Amino acid sequence: MTEKSTEKVEIFGQEYKIKGVGNPQYIQKIAGYVDKKMREIAHSSGIMSQSRIAILAALNITDELYQERDERDRARAEFEGRAARLGELLDTEIDVER
Repeated sequence: MTEKSTEKVEIFGQEYKIKGVGNPQYIQKIAGYVDKKMREIAHSSGIMSQSRIAILAALNITDELYQERDERDRARAEFEGRAARLGELLDTEIDVER
């Protein structure tokens, strides 16, 4: 059984204790990413409300996630199509040699 640990992180000037199973460096990495996004939004928008900045950061990060998923799905479909065509070519070549 994997043991849970608590990692302290700082996001947008606030300290949080994150409980979970995982690599502490990974937890710091993702917290750092959220912090970076929030700071970018605060800097570019002039919004002062932490909750609004957090919501916009969450929306931006979610948009990135969905774009990556769409790209992965397109690449997978292209790969599957190419694999199917290659399989057809191999089947044709095998039939010709018989």
